[in-house]
Amino acid sequence: MSAPSPPRERRPTLADVARLAGVSLGSASRVLSVPEQVKPATREKVERAVVQLGYIRDGAARALASRRTHTIAALYPTLNNPIFAHSTHSMQQTLWRLGYQLLITSPEYQTSDEPAIIRATLERGVDGLIMVGTDHSDDIYALLRQRGLPYVLIWSTDETDYPHCVGISNFQSMYDLTRVVLEYGHRDIAVCGGHTARNERARGRRDGVLAAMAEQGLAMPAEWILETPLSYQAGRDAFRQLWSGKRRPTAILFGTDLQAIGALYEARRMGVRVPQEVSILGFDNIEEGEFMQPALSTIRLPAHEIGRLAAERVVALIEGRDMPPARPLAHSVLLRESLGPVNAKAPPP
Repeated sequence: MSAPSPPRERRPTLADVARLAGVSLGSASRVLSVPEQVKPATREKVERAVVQLGYIRDGAARALASRRTHTIAALYPTLNNPIFAHSTHSMQQTLWRLGYQLLITSPEYQTSDEPAIIRATLERGVDGLIMVGTDHSDDIYALLRQRGLPYVLIWSTDETDYPHCVGISNFQSMYDLTRVVLEYGHRDIAVCGGHTARNERARGRRDGVLAAMAEQGLAMPAEWILETPLSYQAGRDAFRQLWSGKRRPTAILFGTDLQAIGALYEARRMGVRVPQEVSILGFDNIEEGEFMQPALSTIRLPAHEIGRLAAERVVALIEGRDMPPARPLAHSVLLRESLGPVNAKAPPP
């Protein structure tokens, strides 16, 4: 015979909080709902009573009364890329400061799953949505319009005229990086990015490389334009593929640091010297790239700033405040040891 369950303790109520704090029920409610409208002394007494009693508000009841959940959803393409962690951290911290919580979801690059994920997220009840990228299905945008849900797009300002996009131009970023590679004398350049279907970020980065080369009258062989998963292993595989051809590039630009780091590892394993025999460059500026041997040249994008500004903007939209159209954020080219001039003379091994 199983032992009887211990009796459940009565949960403290808002009335208990008000009684212990010595204030009216209405004052206690205002402290928890609109604290900025309550005198500091009253707020301090109520907050002390909340802690002493272990009182926790009923989120469902609060949402029913206010018609708000104070929850923002964020749709990221994957949770398996360190660069996204920087933005989710600042996003969560900013939302918490503004009185909101963050719910993160991801289709792991299975874009066909996005509509179902968005629908399920909205059914849970959220006040706003933040989505990485601008290339989403018409069904998703139709659903957001139908629900009248405020939303912000992040990471990219390419291929859209939506005014609430917080990010960089991926095209311009990779164009700028390629111009530097060309200045180092490289003409045999390859590019390896993510799959471009439903991914304007991958398209922009690829097209930025091709545009910079076209300005110099250069064309890239089709077999040097690769689309792969965004992973270390994919970078390794891509490097082996490019290096096994009859003609080899002198520089390879990768769409993410994950791929580039994989390529650096594979080059070292194969005995290929970087940058003496080939230059390898990435995109994102994740921390691991700086500690590679050689250190990875890359594009720094303002991930922390993207998260903070997106959070502030979506809350402003929820609360009905006018917001001017967002402008593209600044990126920067970080030159490290993995980029060198063509046919650089290497020291003896």
